[in-house]
Amino acid sequence: MKILVTGGLGYIGSHTVVALQNSGYDVVVVDNLSNSSIDVLDRIESISGTRPQYQELELRDKSAVTSFFEKHKDINGIIHFAASKAVGESLENPLLYYENNLNTLVYLLQECEKHKLANFIFSSSCTVYGEPDSLPITEAAPVKNATSPYGNTKQIAEEILVDLCRVSETLNSIALRYFNPIGAHKSAEIGELPKGAPQNLVPFITQTAAGIREQLSVFGDDYDTEDGSCIRDYIHVVDLANAHVVALERLLNKKNKSNYEVFNIGTGRGSSVLEVVHAFEKVTDQKLNYKIVDRRPGDVVSVYADTNKANNELGWKSEKTMEDALESAWEWEKKVRGI
Repeated sequence: MKILVTGGLGYIGSHTVVALQNSGYDVVVVDNLSNSSIDVLDRIESISGTRPQYQELELRDKSAVTSFFEKHKDINGIIHFAASKAVGESLENPLLYYENNLNTLVYLLQECEKHKLANFIFSSSCTVYGEPDSLPITEAAPVKNATSPYGNTKQIAEEILVDLCRVSETLNSIALRYFNPIGAHKSAEIGELPKGAPQNLVPFITQTAAGIREQLSVFGDDYDTEDGSCIRDYIHVVDLANAHVVALERLLNKKNKSNYEVFNIGTGRGSSVLEVVHAFEKVTDQKLNYKIVDRRPGDVVSVYADTNKANNELGWKSEKTMEDALESAWEWEKKVRGI
């Protein structure tokens, strides 16, 4: 079985490529290297013993996408990660996000229809829920007005998939709405290494501990939570990667109950920003220099998943702890920095 992974050299993509190869799949990776590095190919090979096929590809180039699928007519499934993903950046540059996250999806789906490709896993996000009415969030929770262009692109992308699956004779799709991925592979060969300043909490924590960043900013301590900081559902990236393999196999084995399904992928537990900071300090014995600053536009107060549908229907469950994730993230940071 040949599986196409778009954005397969990125953070979540690379871990999923490893999980696919460990499960016996033949993987083809496309990536434009906008937020990743070519040496991730070597790192994937060192973990799994297999080097995935790779093509540098700009998915915003419609003709290039068409040419790719003409050469790879034996693809059995697609896992689509390639997208811009930072809430703050999307507020500053919304057109980039609409072009990069929506045009690319349309071009891929046009090729799926043309070549009658059936199995499509979409990388969605809990941001589609906006500020939830109640917690934990189930898949039946209403999709709210997005608080950022990034979140809006995930909502629109899901709508595109719903509309296409309604009329397509061949397409089956699963959208995985995941919460906050953290951590790294236990080998410390792959992990989260953003270009420029990190947009996510844990790499900012590890870079601060490593001396790359002078200080960690905690955006607000006056939210309606126990310690005043925002609450998120932090899931180990290896657990998240495994969810993609399980979802893909659901489609390949025709176990899906409809041709468009949605699953929350999280731990079911919320942790505050300050909880994560203190857990990192405890696990690694590193004292963090952090400062409370003003709230950040686009942040919701509290988000964590109801994972019953994923656990019972999809047959997937998170296994790793917050401590596992933070320890692996720190080992990865130290290896990258030569500490």
